[in-house]
Amino acid sequence: MRRFWVLRRCRILTLVHPVLFHIGNLVIPSYGAVSSLGVLLGLFLAQRTARTAGVNPAQIWNLSVIALFAALVGERVLLIALNWSDLRQHPGWVLALAMVHHPLLAGAGAVAGSGTALAYVRWQKMSLAATTDVLAAPLALGLACEQVGALLAGSGYGTETAVRWSVVYTHPLAARWSGTPLGVPLQPVQAYAAAALLTLSLLLVVFLPVRKQAGDWTGLWLLGVGITIYLTELWRDREGRGNVLHGALDVPQLLAVFFVLAGGFVLKERKMSCAVEGSAGRLQPTQSDVRRTERQSPENEAAHE
Repeated sequence: MRRFWVLRRCRILTLVHPVLFHIGNLVIPSYGAVSSLGVLLGLFLAQRTARTAGVNPAQIWNLSVIALFAALVGERVLLIALNWSDLRQHPGWVLALAMVHHPLLAGAGAVAGSGTALAYVRWQKMSLAATTDVLAAPLALGLACEQVGALLAGSGYGTETAVRWSVVYTHPLAARWSGTPLGVPLQPVQAYAAAALLTLSLLLVVFLPVRKQAGDWTGLWLLGVGITIYLTELWRDREGRGNVLHGALDVPQLLAVFFVLAGGFVLKERKMSCAVEGSAGRLQPTQSDVRRTERQSPENEAAHE
């Protein structure tokens, strides 16, 4: 009886749906559609941030497209490798691989995309710090959209709760694609993550013109994303997310700790570099010092004679 009352109280949030719409027999999943929207928004935002930071927008566009393609290929190759025995018996199942979402796949895609992006940056002799600053806000925006898609699909669902803003999944495809429990009020943790990442993206865009040096926004992005992942994991169901240190952390939280440490290291290194450059600048003579020395030289020679 209590569960029925909670479900009725939360009935507005039962509108989340893993399928956005149908075109005949073609299914358009919510996760894929919203994530694709995030990719497009991120690509266009990257053009703006590139111009703001003084980086070639064409190079940023090419880098983004190549990295995205590598990430998608990396995810699908890993998924095929893990399910090769089943796919050999049921080749038609390969069409359903696009519906599978898992943190391990996201990690594989991130590694493949990051490696490809780094290779492109080196090939084109681009500034790594400036390039990552340009991509910081678009990446945060894309991740925010991805979390909205996850909320609609039930991927990365939260823990059971009785809060008023809980979300309840009822569609069988949510359970089939993401293992989401049906008819149970859950924390809308994907919405928490999306709000935090969207805020981070807005802050990075607004304050990009006033950054002191290249690399600052990269460090802030690492800190912001790391903190977001770590805190939101506290409300996510841990099934399939791995346990570290006897269950004290899950794998995404361990990654979040690495992000925070890396962000702090980047900001510290940039601050030390700025201090060294400032000291070197103070030691170098200014134009006025040079002119003063030139005026004083003849006077000193005359006094010596």
